[in-house]
Order: sequence, then structure tokens, then C-alpha cells
Amino acid sequence: MPTDSLFTPLLFRNLEVKNRLFRSNISGRFDDYAGSGTQTRINWEVKFARGGVGAICSSFVAVSMRGRIVPNYATIDRDATIPFWRELGRRVHEHDCRFILQLSHGGRQRDVPGIEFEKGLSSTDRPDPLHGFECVRMTKADIDGVVSAFAEGARRAREAGLDGVELHGANGYLITQFLSSAINDRQDDYGGSLENRARFVREVVRAIRQRVGQDFHLQMKISAVDHGDALDDDEPKGTTLDESVQVCRWLEQDGVDAFHVSTGNAFPHPMNPAGDLPIDELRKTYDTLISSGELTLRNYLIFRTRLVSRLFRERWERARGPMDRIEGRNLGDARAIREAVGVPVICTGGFQTAAIIRKAIDDGFCDAVSMARGLVANPDLPLMFQGGLGRPPRPCTYCNKCLVNAVENPIGCYEESRFESRDEMVREILAVFDPPSFR
Repeated sequence: MPTDSLFTPLLFRNLEVKNRLFRSNISGRFDDYAGSGTQTRINWEVKFARGGVGAICSSFVAVSMRGRIVPNYATIDRDATIPFWRELGRRVHEHDCRFILQLSHGGRQRDVPGIEFEKGLSSTDRPDPLHGFECVRMTKADIDGVVSAFAEGARRAREAGLDGVELHGANGYLITQFLSSAINDRQDDYGGSLENRARFVREVVRAIRQRVGQDFHLQMKISAVDHGDALDDDEPKGTTLDESVQVCRWLEQDGVDAFHVSTGNAFPHPMNPAGDLPIDELRKTYDTLISSGELTLRNYLIFRTRLVSRLFRERWERARGPMDRIEGRNLGDARAIREAVGVPVICTGGFQTAAIIRKAIDDGFCDAVSMARGLVANPDLPLMFQGGLGRPPRPCTYCNKCLVNAVENPIGCYEESRFESRDEMVREILAVFDPPSFR
């Protein structure tokens, strides 16, 4: 029997993963306000490990409290968090699954900022154009402090016995805010030329290597193309594919072991996560963000006004493109990066069909794929593939209701058409709380 490329082990410089199917970063507000992890987060991660993925990339894990996107996400900003991450890693490892912790900093992109800091840190002092999240331009001292926070986060992940770390350099978060010519308007050594814009992330990588050595897995998630003008033609396009290819070359020299290719210089973005814009769900949950940015009240009123919201949705859909072209839409970008570097490349983008994933790997577009919404809909999708199914009986519809609800409600699949009843859907969503923290 020929070897199935989906289930061929993937060897990185410092890590081996049993198959080519990764869980991408996605999660809900499962933890306490202070960022201490809970049993619920362990339950969330373990169900995907049990479902057969080779590795899990954690959700957004802030390296400092000022860098978190919302409260109630587990952080890695202090040594007191190490025992939790150690236990989570141990539970995931029981299923022969690797756990890669995503070191993250939101910068100006903070959906719910919390009470500690009024404004986020960024490469700029301009608010973001979609929500109007306010920020302050980082000083050199700020930059040095955040670089150190990333390195300490990597050190804590290693001490916790985890299998590696991923830098979240995609989708509009702080590293993107430095890399993106559509966002970064600095006039110092961290702005202007591509070399200057890449200086921050290169310093982060070098600091991590100095702190944890060369034998600990380090990968980088990058938006290969900004598409900064997706919703507004007057906005600059931002980073190009050629620029991202060069950044990846530099980062490989600095010690990055793999690249995880995404797209878009904001989150959410019409091309990431590509799919529907569930206006009805936004009307229910966007009120949580009203006090977070200068434009959030405007957006809430847009979503509440049916004619205007329809026009907004039409613009979103034009930028997104056809729904039948969502799966694998980043493969061209992934291939360009893969051909330029000598380390493995993981590609994200709506994957849930075995034949499409297999062809992407066999044809050299990428070495592995990562999945988020497809696994929220079907956590045992890898086991389905292994059992001979080419596509789940009830696939993800790309409705994006899971992500719209995550800011206010437990994350899960909210597409009722995939369930026999609403009660069944709710039971499945709430199953993440079992077992509970206390009995």
C-alpha cells in the first residue's frame, strides 16, 4: 500500500509530528480574568488531540497583560503560569499529539482591552481603521521590554515541557503592525524600509534563541499578503508576497524552524477567516466591543441597520471572493515561501477535504496544513480521514458564527443546520465544560 502523505510524520529541525494535520490557533474565553488557565481550556485542547491531529497550535497566548486581545485567555506572562501549561502539555501528550504554544501580543488590536491599560502598544499611534482601537507609538524602551517578554514566554514554554512555540506574526497583531507598510509609519530604525520594519521580529527571534538555545522548536505565523485595502480602496495595500518571502529568508537565518502561512493584516479580515459575515449574530454580540474603540459604536449601528449592514456585507463578500474557493486559498502564497526557504511550511485556509490537503502536500505547495473552523465543526476530522472518509458528512459551512460568538459566548459550532436540533447544538457547545474544575 502506498504511504498516505496526510499521515506521514513531519520532521522539523527540533521536533517530529506524527502527521501533517495541525490544529490552528482558535479558542474561547475559558480562563480567569488574570490569565490563569483552567480545566476548561485543558478540555478544549484535549478534544482535538483525541481527535487525531498531529500537533496543536495554542490559541493566542499573551506574553504580557498589555498584549492580550481579551481578558479570560490564559497568558504566559509570569512564572506562576508554568504549572498550568505543564499540565496541559502532559494531557495533550497522552494522545501522541504535540503542543506548540503561540506567543502573542495584540498591539493595538484588542477586542476587549480590560481595565489595566487604556491603550495598546503599537508601531504607530494611529487607531486601526475598522474598529478604531486606540494605541500609543512604542518607544525603544517599550520595544526592548516586549522583545524580552517574548523571550521569557519562550523560556517558560520550554520549562513547561511543551514542544515548541509559534510567534503570532499574522492577522494584524503586533508583529504584523511592525511588518506592514500599511500600518507602520515610523521614521526610526523600526520603520520605512522592509529591513527596518522586520527589525522588531528579528530581534524577538534572536532574543528567543539566546534565551532557550537552538534546540527548541520555533515557528512563525505570517500573513504573506496584507490585502490592506480589502474593505476600503483608499487604504494602502500593505505588505506584498515578495516582501514576506524576504522576511522569511531573514528569519530562517535567525533561527526560525518553520513558517505558518496565513493572510490579511487585520482580524477578522474578509480573506481570513474567509467565509460568511453573519450579520444576525453580530447584532447579538458586537455590543461587547462598543467601548473598545473609536469606531465600534458606528459599527454596531451599521450592523443594527439592515440596509447599511447589507451594503457592508456585500463589500465584505466582494473582497472575500467566491465561497467555493475558500479551501486552500493561501496555497499559492505558501508555495512561494516554501520555494524560498529550507524549512517546512504549514498552510492554513479552510481545509477540510482529504484530497485537497493530500494534493497540496504531494504537489509541494506546503508540508502540512492547519485547520481551525473545520475542526471546531468536526474535532475528529483526522480520524475520519484515517478511516477512509474524504470529507466529513457534516462539513463546516464557513458561516463564521463560531468566531462572532467567541467574544461573548463559549466558542463552538453555532450553525444549527449541522445539528438535529438547537438543543443538540447547545449541548455540544457546552460539552467543553465537562469535566468541570471542581466536583
